[in-house]
Amino acid sequence: MSVPPPCIRETAHGVDLILRVRPRASRNRIGPPEGDALAVWVTAPPVDAAANEAVLHLLAEALGRRRGDLALMKGATARRKVVRVAGLTGEQVLARLQPASPELDPAMGRAK
Repeated sequence: MSVPPPCIRETAHGVDLILRVRPRASRNRIGPPEGDALAVWVTAPPVDAAANEAVLHLLAEALGRRRGDLALMKGATARRKVVRVAGLTGEQVLARLQPASPELDPAMGRAK
């Protein structure tokens, strides 16, 4: 059984992802954990919630979920955000994020 890293937290309502978002990046990508947060780069600027929507769409695609299964819980105007994912366990989130972020080691539940 894989142990999710600190950036993936199971709750009674789903799985919370703790993120460190970097807007205006050269490309959209999910990176390795940085401390207790998963790094996410998006090309969208942090204007009119464009970066937030880009983060939610990127994560939905990586997790194989509908955009409606993800909700921004905290950090609407901050770079540190909490996104809730409905319908998956922490282990499933870890396994689905691993191809998008090879630095996540599903066997160890930690960054390589």
